[in-house]
Amino acid sequence: MLLNCDQPLPLLSHTDVPPRVTENFILTGYRFPNYRLRDCLLSAFRPTNETGNFWTHFLPIFIFAYYFVEVFGWDGAPDANAPFFYPMWNYFIGVFFLLMASSMAHLLNSMSLVVREVCFFVDYGTISSYTVGSSLAYYYYIHPRAGIVEKGDRNSSDLNLSHEHKGIITSFFNLFFDTYYMPCACIIAIICVLSCCNTRQRWREHRYIIRTLVFLLPFLMSSTPVFYRVLTRSPYSTTSSSFAASTTMPSFFYRHSLWLLVSALFNISKFPERLAPGCFDIWGHSHQWFHCCTFLSILDELHMIQAEVRAILLNPDFLLPPTTLSRLPGPTIASTYGLMLLLQTTIVSIILCFSWRANCIYGPQRDQLKKEHSMKHMKVT
Repeated sequence: MLLNCDQPLPLLSHTDVPPRVTENFILTGYRFPNYRLRDCLLSAFRPTNETGNFWTHFLPIFIFAYYFVEVFGWDGAPDANAPFFYPMWNYFIGVFFLLMASSMAHLLNSMSLVVREVCFFVDYGTISSYTVGSSLAYYYYIHPRAGIVEKGDRNSSDLNLSHEHKGIITSFFNLFFDTYYMPCACIIAIICVLSCCNTRQRWREHRYIIRTLVFLLPFLMSSTPVFYRVLTRSPYSTTSSSFAASTTMPSFFYRHSLWLLVSALFNISKFPERLAPGCFDIWGHSHQWFHCCTFLSILDELHMIQAEVRAILLNPDFLLPPTTLSRLPGPTIASTYGLMLLLQTTIVSIILCFSWRANCIYGPQRDQLKKEHSMKHMKVT
């Protein structure tokens, strides 16, 4: 019997699985796409070519959570459920589902060709959600003026946040941050989902380059508040503790960007397995290094955001939003969780559409593949 409860299913060569399952320069360690859920879960503890892909994004969930909760224990921090932390929680949700969906996609994709497609559609969707979660954190904590006002009766426009924000360029930045930043982040996230899902059904030859370049767009979009802060003077007095806390932000951003660049190079180049096909099938192939680098970039991004949160909390001359004195409103349920819910609804609709198309393409092949694989297995034995 092919499915033996006492023995794990055999691992196969790239010639023994459907072409849809194979990866460039990975020759062995494949699972045939007929696994049950139990078989998939147990394969996390077997040396398959997906084992490392699973663990390099599953274990980081706990590392990220460990560093994330630090912010709630800082002096002056409001309660964890306070509106001030709504963007942080949305950022956490984005990262959590990105890492969980990625690890589960690599673990469960051998149940069938249709399930494989759906797993990676969900993976792309959570990446896009993460970019919007990051944008929310950038908007409320790194944005030059968003939702933070001086105590007293003076309007926030009097603050020395950008030295009166005069000139055409500064006015453009103000208008962009105030009005277009979050809508653009959401639109680009939706474009990313559509493009990446399409690479699984067309543009297959250049799929890795397309996916990498597509996700460069949300990075550039989300990082505009950081670019602004790096290129202008700090909003804090140079003698304040807030200034000292905020000075680490650029270095974390540079490291965040560097790890993203390295991860992109691994994803496109398929190094090192390109140099020695078959030698890195189980451990050390490019996708595992890609996962490690992307997580390191997320970790530096978390530290960057926390540096700005600490700077805000250390500044005694500022009042947390919302308030009538604020030029921009502070975080609310609608502007954070509501926005993410609306985005998720759109992304789920896109995933359902592509999943239906995948089922039309690969669903009829399910029984035929199982029959062919069973006959090949019988000949071998």
